[in-house]
Amino acid sequence: MSRDFKLIDVFHDQPLSGNPLAVVLGASDLETDQMQAITRWLNLSETTFLLPPTEAAADYRVRIFTLDREMPFAGHPTLGTCHAWLEAGGRPKTPGVVVQQCGLGLVNVRADGRALAFAAPSLLRSGPLDEADVAQIARVLRIDRGEIVDAQWADNGPGWKLVRLKSAEAVLALSPAGDGIERLDLGVVGAYPQPSELAYEVRAFFTAKAGDLREDPVTGSLNASVAQVLTGQGLVAAPYVASQGAAIGRAGRIFIDQDAHGQIWVGGRTQTLFSGKTVL
Repeated sequence: MSRDFKLIDVFHDQPLSGNPLAVVLGASDLETDQMQAITRWLNLSETTFLLPPTEAAADYRVRIFTLDREMPFAGHPTLGTCHAWLEAGGRPKTPGVVVQQCGLGLVNVRADGRALAFAAPSLLRSGPLDEADVAQIARVLRIDRGEIVDAQWADNGPGWKLVRLKSAEAVLALSPAGDGIERLDLGVVGAYPQPSELAYEVRAFFTAKAGDLREDPVTGSLNASVAQVLTGQGLVAAPYVASQGAAIGRAGRIFIDQDAHGQIWVGGRTQTLFSGKTVL
């Protein structure tokens, strides 16, 4: 069966500098194992499948897959899927706010003129990491334990563990271990000297099915939880701009804002770079 698909650049500073996302539209007849097989074949960090909503308040439903599992929520798939839905003619029930249904529940997405932005979901797990976890992370990052300034749970679905280093320079200098690693979803953050247009450098590492460590170019879910942790600790005030992907040749830009109710919004530019039809 033929169906539309789009390849979308999310959180980019200029075309081909963000995180690519494949969006398959009209995916209602695909089974879970077919979605997973398509995702593995495309070999992008995530692929999403656009479906009609099953909740009355939602504008659309999305299923989000990584190379080895389905995710309840992820950030760049949220913005990219919303972009694809709007580009395909979607019209939200409430003007100016798109309501996405995903495994985590309902997520609001809004347009702020230069970018789409999603409301950061509440953390599912927070608080300090166990010292054993911190020691393991130091080994994976191949740094001394003392270089880790802080270590927190920052889990909003993917299971992020977050460590803060003393500077953005220290984050960019990391050369982590490559394989044989137990399941790990790790965020690393360090501040830029101020004044600067950028507040923080962020890197995201995750283990693939074979146990090899991969780096995600730009990660919305991680930046959402980073913003919640850092603003909660009084280390940064929104609005600010974070950078991600520089260590692997990308120029991701993540726009963090906070409204009068304290809600964190995570924004990024989105652009369709390729589109076509599948034969599946």
